[in-house]
Amino acid sequence: MKFARKLMGLVAALGLATVLAGCGYNTIPTQDQAVKARWADVQAAYQRRADLIPNLVNTVAAYAKQEQSVLVQVTQARASATQVKVDASTITDPESFARYQAAQNQLSGVLGRLLAISEAYPDLKSNTNFLALQSQLEGTENRIEIARRDYNGAVQEYNTTLVTIPGSLWAATLQSGYKQAQPFNASAAAQQAPTVNFNNSMMMAPQPGAAPQGTMAPQPQANP
Repeated sequence: MKFARKLMGLVAALGLATVLAGCGYNTIPTQDQAVKARWADVQAAYQRRADLIPNLVNTVAAYAKQEQSVLVQVTQARASATQVKVDASTITDPESFARYQAAQNQLSGVLGRLLAISEAYPDLKSNTNFLALQSQLEGTENRIEIARRDYNGAVQEYNTTLVTIPGSLWAATLQSGYKQAQPFNASAAAQQAPTVNFNNSMMMAPQPGAAPQGTMAPQPQANP
């Protein structure tokens, strides 16, 4: 009898699981995990960029010490970006997410200026170490854009599930702990082309509403 009761309980549990799965009960948790996985990819791509920057700064400093202000700005922006604490909860926290994105956007702007000044220093521009670092950074920027795009795609699918039936019914009852995730948005600077002047190795002051000087234009194949 005990065995029969256990068997009946198992059958009932499997039946309930099948019914819940058919009603979309597992969709929200599954998509939530997908968003977190894509978020981890974004963090890894940004970390790879941060790891490359110290070597780039040291290489540029050896050839363009007079660009000290730019070197300091890059170092400070990197420090600020890496000090912003993020985890899985950041995805659903608009303020934390905004701080993280703003710090990374600031680093992108000053990093673009650092790469741009190489045009004024032929020896630096032809240095094999600088060229290798530049190539790695370009590849990393592409990784960042792709990671952000994939993350935004997962977020859109997940958020849509939360506000449409049957997902919205589960989110309002048994799965109320799941919140909408924050997507990456293109920065205002990304909408403008950079204005650069190498007169006396200095950049022009940015025009009102223009992008930060030297900011690299976004890749067309990887819009956020």
